[in-house]
This record gives sequence, structure tokens and C-alpha cells, in this order.
Amino acid sequence: MSERIDKLKEFLKASPGDNFVQHALALEYIKLGDDAQARSLFETILKASPDYIGSYYHLGKLLERTGETQLAIDWYEKGMAAAKKAGDNHAYNELQGAYEDLTM
Repeated sequence: MSERIDKLKEFLKASPGDNFVQHALALEYIKLGDDAQARSLFETILKASPDYIGSYYHLGKLLERTGETQLAIDWYEKGMAAAKKAGDNHAYNELQGAYEDLTM
């Protein structure tokens, strides 16, 4: 696992603003149980690129897992708005399902 993280960090040094690499690195941190690093990366992605829709779901799930339910709901709502704006119905439905699981 550490090899993948090292490789992703190398890619990130070459392309610091690459959302795909940041997202992949965040997912690796989740696998390692390092939610703080993962959260930081997801938040960095979404602040710089609110249209990077895939990160909303994973950030929301991370926040659910760490007991920050209201914050998870807030990110799901932002993600649904971004997905709707982008016309990404699949992502919208996935986010809406996660949102409804918390709010219904």
C-alpha cells in the first residue's frame, strides 16, 4: 500500500493540481485508516474544483464514519447541486441516496 501512496505522491509533485491523483491518494489514505489525510485532500479538491463530483460522495461517507453527520449532509447537498449542474444523473442519484439515508 505504501508503494502506491509513494507513487501517487510522486505524480502529485509533478502535477500538484491534478484532482484525479489527489482523489486516488485520498482513497489510499482511507484504506490505511488515515481519515484526516483523506479528508484534507477531498476538501482541497472540492474547494479548488467544486465540479469534481466524485469527491463529494467519498468525503460525505468519511464524515459519516467519523460521526460528523451534519457536515456529511452539507457536502451531499453541495454534491447534488454540482451533479445537477453538470447533468451527471448517476452521481446525483448516488449522492441523493446517501443524503436520504442520513435525513429520512
